Amino acid sequence: MATPNYGYEKRQRELAKKQKKEEKARQKAARKTDEGAHPGDEPQNDSGAAGTGAPGGEGGSAD
Repeated sequence: MATPNYGYEKRQRELAKKQKKEEKARQKAARKTDEGAHPGDEPQNDSGAAGTGAPGGEGGSAD
């Protein structure tokens, strides 16, 4: 029976970790670009509704 190649297994785990980390970074960057597009839209759509989370707003919950 052949001996296990621990170096290969370790390299595969490291590659999987790296790939997962890169995917998280891509998702984070995508969220950041999405957030950058929306804040300009929010004040136009804000009609003073309660619970918007805006600081100093009326009727929202105090966080």
